[in-house]
Amino acid sequence: MKKRSIITLAVVFGGLFVGLLVFIGVLIMVFAPNDLRGEPSIGVVELEGGITESESFIDDLEHFEDAEYVEAVVVRINSPGGSVAPSQEIYYAIQRLAREKPVAVSMGTVAASGGYYAACGSEKIFANPGTITGSIGVITQFFNVERLVDRTDIEVHTITSGDFKDSGSPFRPFEDEDEAYFAEMVFDVHDQFVEDVASCRNMELSDAHELADGRVFTGRQAHQHGLVDELGSLHDAVDYLAEQVDLDDPQVVYPPEESLGIIAELFQVAVDSSMSEFKAQTKPRVSYEYVGPQ
Repeated sequence: MKKRSIITLAVVFGGLFVGLLVFIGVLIMVFAPNDLRGEPSIGVVELEGGITESESFIDDLEHFEDAEYVEAVVVRINSPGGSVAPSQEIYYAIQRLAREKPVAVSMGTVAASGGYYAACGSEKIFANPGTITGSIGVITQFFNVERLVDRTDIEVHTITSGDFKDSGSPFRPFEDEDEAYFAEMVFDVHDQFVEDVASCRNMELSDAHELADGRVFTGRQAHQHGLVDELGSLHDAVDYLAEQVDLDDPQVVYPPEESLGIIAELFQVAVDSSMSEFKAQTKPRVSYEYVGPQ
């Protein structure tokens, strides 16, 4: 008898727990943003601040590429640039997404240097008239502290495996051969930048080189030079994409926070499992008795 009571309590509390999960799951699905409900939407991925890595941004792009409910994607850029390699990776990632879904870039306050490089991955670029963009160029700087070291009576001993291994070191003079070495590297990266700008903007390479002297432009100037396609805001970019994919009232969604995504998935699994069990228990019995005319 006691054992039966324990089993009964376990069943009751188990049922209450499942019911709570279902209730919370329903609340999440009702009040959650569109990216959890799966309504046709336009995704917005933000590239903010200095570009030092690309992994998290590319993960967001891939999330929207895989999401069937996301019809198109706006890349919103507010970045003064940053490291070369991650800027290139973002550029190529936007290009890949653009082969699968319509993509437009919306420039905010600034989208310069690596920020502009990334923007070139899209075939449609919107900039505000006062956006600061361009700065198509590459820079590297070195400093020398030899005099400071001498004054503090510090000795620096360096062992290298080659003549250029400590090139650019602040503890030795920056010689002519060092300058030539780094200049060759800088101009090679610069050429890569300019070639990609010319390709994505359908420019002659010579025309792109004329704009690639490190100057920044306002959005309006960039539009006149063919570096951007349209003058407009984020809303204009969204409206443009909505027209491309035939969405009359476009819903805008952002990539889910990691923690929210995990919670939502857990509750979704609980809801699906509970609903399946509920349907199985309440499924009406089918009668095959033929009732003919009376």
